[in-house]
Amino acid sequence: MKLLNEIDAQLRRNLLILFTAGLLFWSSLTSLLPTLPLYLEDVGASKQQIGVLMGSFAIGLLLFRPWLGSLADQRGRKIVLLIGMLVVAIAPLGYELTTYIPLLIVLRAFHGISIAAFATGYIALVADLAPVSNRGEIIGYMSLVNPIGLAVGPALGGYLQAAAGNTALFFLSAALGGLGVLCILPIVNPPVDKQQTKNPNSNFWQMLVSPRVRVPAFVMLMVGLTIGTLHTFAPLYIKSTQVDLNPGLFYTASAISSFSGRVFTGRASDRLGRGLFVTIGLVFYSISMVLMYLANNASIFLLAAFIEGVGGGTLIPMIATLMADRSLPQERGRIFAICIAGFDFGIAIAGPIVGFAAEQVGYRISFGFTAALTGLGMIVFLTQSSKTIPNSLRFALGRGQDCYALNTIQD
Repeated sequence: MKLLNEIDAQLRRNLLILFTAGLLFWSSLTSLLPTLPLYLEDVGASKQQIGVLMGSFAIGLLLFRPWLGSLADQRGRKIVLLIGMLVVAIAPLGYELTTYIPLLIVLRAFHGISIAAFATGYIALVADLAPVSNRGEIIGYMSLVNPIGLAVGPALGGYLQAAAGNTALFFLSAALGGLGVLCILPIVNPPVDKQQTKNPNSNFWQMLVSPRVRVPAFVMLMVGLTIGTLHTFAPLYIKSTQVDLNPGLFYTASAISSFSGRVFTGRASDRLGRGLFVTIGLVFYSISMVLMYLANNASIFLLAAFIEGVGGGTLIPMIATLMADRSLPQERGRIFAICIAGFDFGIAIAGPIVGFAAEQVGYRISFGFTAALTGLGMIVFLTQSSKTIPNSLRFALGRGQDCYALNTIQD
């Protein structure tokens, strides 16, 4: 990466170590994606119970994300990264120890703390390290840990479960998290300038309803509902159609396709603005969910996964960059935590809601519903992302500036 050669050696070292830790974290977490719903079905959970169990993962996110965001601002990003990695190392061992549904719900909620901590600390630290002029490019590169982890984890988990069983899978997931803890230990927190003017809207609800946060948070809610449905029910949906497709390959196709989006759009957004690429990401998500609704063979499932990967690879790092543009360093952890709370809430309610719907109308109709949700998110962003509808349209289509960006902040 040419850009890495142009920045300070200490910052470069932090970025490389952080990238390695991110790979281990996401590989550990995603190794359970295609296998855990099937494991829960094997131990006797119904469709609705599987939805509740998988959705309860987001309870930990919702309850702890605001506190962890504040902790990241007050005590530094490193301690929050360590909390996330320790949880992702411990939680998989619990799945081996119990199949009692109430305990599994508690365990899934505990497991959710891992993303609440690690993802918040990771993106805040990357935004701290990135020069403003190249912020989109660096966040784009550093967000590659997600698709690489998603490419490696589910495929590895699916094949390991088939070859050696669930026990081996759970221990592998825990071991990857343990290695990640060792990676985080040498990371150095950059200093935060406490003398900068603090934003007066500093509490959770004031930040959430502020113009700079509420629309991105709503977009993330719609995407959270979609991703929660996809990650919980895609393996079961594929199985119900009797299509011969390893669910792990579905996630691998999604991960591979997201590479191009993250590498290209991060750099392009530094020149063309963030709004255009948020809109493009929502378009791809909507198309992907329509294809999931129509899918009846392996090719369509893989095409839907490919397009969803492009959408995620474009949208999620772009929202993160957008919120970095709109926040001061000393509030960045809280701003990220609050914005992503919409994503967390979407994941939390997707499992129970779609699980209930799947019992009534089946998986296919449920995926059609998610296409409407991402379409709604796109309409809101096109019309409400700036101070007026015309300004919003210009920003969302790459024809205008972000009026909420804090352009006065200097490195």
